[in-house]
Amino acid sequence: MAIIVDKISYTYEIGTGFEHKALQQVSCVIGDGEFIGLIGHTGSGKSTFIQHLNGLVHATSGQIYYNGEDIYDKDYDMKQLRSKVGLVFQYPEHQLFETDIFKDVCFGPKNLGLSKKEVELRAFEALRLVGLEENLYYQSPFDLSGGQKRRVAIAGVLAMKPEVLILDEPTAGLDPKGRDDILSCVKRLHDETGITVILVSHSMEDVANYVSRIMVMNDGVLVFDDAPKEIFAHYRELEKIGLAAPQVTYIMRDLKKAGLDVDTSAITIAEAKDSILAALRAAKE
Repeated sequence: MAIIVDKISYTYEIGTGFEHKALQQVSCVIGDGEFIGLIGHTGSGKSTFIQHLNGLVHATSGQIYYNGEDIYDKDYDMKQLRSKVGLVFQYPEHQLFETDIFKDVCFGPKNLGLSKKEVELRAFEALRLVGLEENLYYQSPFDLSGGQKRRVAIAGVLAMKPEVLILDEPTAGLDPKGRDDILSCVKRLHDETGITVILVSHSMEDVANYVSRIMVMNDGVLVFDDAPKEIFAHYRELEKIGLAAPQVTYIMRDLKKAGLDVDTSAITIAEAKDSILAALRAAKE
């Protein structure tokens, strides 16, 4: 197993008037090659949780194991962990700082002490994987669109050859096409490389379409952890914590109430289309 999280808790500003419990007794196992969606309202603990997974934040209590090793052991190589568990922040500008895109993507592997040839090969491969046009490689990353900046930020992490890729709201602020392009890129990466992906998102449609498992955070607690259909079957409970199911879920339930024998567990447009067509055909027979 790649990551085992064992009852971690985290409290901000301990001993002050601003003390706040951000995580409370969170436990889970993140297996190799999974594609996981992490959802929750603003302030639910999502970002704090993912920052624990590569050691950016140290748990107040509890343990985290990566490939069987306790990352809190005093001799543990945290630098090595961060090369294997890559985190792409919500705002790509926080990870872009070089004069051109290619140098930016080279930065991570260069710090691993690799040869110049190996560094450049990794950068080219990472940029190819995210689908960035070659004519942009030597332009400033700050001249790019929002979607292109996100691709470069992802490439910078991929160049480290991580085993786990964590994406914090990668589609925030993008138009529908930009959102679909980024998510399709991530899906292709997962399919081609077998990398473990953790996608943090506010969009129920995004997680319904792409992930195979959903973890739901609320007030620092992991309240649900299951397959998407099982999670969205609890749409009433999700509404109580400021979330919802995909719009398709509500439409299918309304159609069922109206007398059309559709599958109310459908959570994607493709599933809903197939179910509605089948129900209409059956109604005509």
